[in-house]
Amino acid sequence: MIYKPQSALIIVGHGSTVNPDSSGPTFDHAEAISRQGVFGEVCCAFWKEEPSLRQVFHMVDADEIYVVPNFISEGYFTQTVIPRELELDGPITTRGARTIKYCEPVGNHERMTELLLRRAAAVAPGVSPSETSLFIVGHGTDLNDNSAVAAKREGERIRERGLYAEVLNAYMEEAPLISDWDALSTQPNVVVVPFFIADGLHSYQDIPVLLGIEQEPTAAASQREIFRKNPRSLRGRTLYYASAIGAEPLFADLILEQVEAFDLQHSTIPAF
Repeated sequence: MIYKPQSALIIVGHGSTVNPDSSGPTFDHAEAISRQGVFGEVCCAFWKEEPSLRQVFHMVDADEIYVVPNFISEGYFTQTVIPRELELDGPITTRGARTIKYCEPVGNHERMTELLLRRAAAVAPGVSPSETSLFIVGHGTDLNDNSAVAAKREGERIRERGLYAEVLNAYMEEAPLISDWDALSTQPNVVVVPFFIADGLHSYQDIPVLLGIEQEPTAAASQREIFRKNPRSLRGRTLYYASAIGAEPLFADLILEQVEAFDLQHSTIPAF
């Protein structure tokens, strides 16, 4: 367990101007870490919400600051947007008396596979994996290529374990489409886990329509029971629909482990 009472942790999320649930998991993970008392300061910053990336360094007093992106994969935001907005020079940035340490995104953590399996088991308790098709659902399209790569990587890792009869990747906007889930799968039970950081527009509006759970997009996830009505009998199958992987409480542990991984990787690099 790390213990850095003289340091600050900043968890960076995407946020949304239209989705009230987008920032929820990031705030939840920050609160869980704050309760553990391992950092002197813990706060959040967002690209599309307040507090903004440009504001966040004014919110902490510590001279040693760790920044962990709460993103599902490496990509444009973690490689370009966040470093630009925070004016980072690389993994370690020195600014006056301050040292800013930029960690890898949570989605890069090797325990993502464990969290996906935990999420799938929790949404379908008592259901035999040997009679179940597991879908890991990403966005798709070239705009989200890195997230699709990460989803495929996790699908392959789970397939290698041989737990589920089928492990399939499907997407909202490219083939194989999640709207074809019944044609793509062969098992009587189907578990669908959205490979997203938060229960945002995709997981509470778009995917339920594509699955056939809803006829049209409706209210926010926090105002509905969509994730609490499992299972559903649909298209001749028993369908279980999970909330987004990023809402898993164990994400807080992964954030701390990304800090530990950073220290291990950069232990020979002096910070001035």
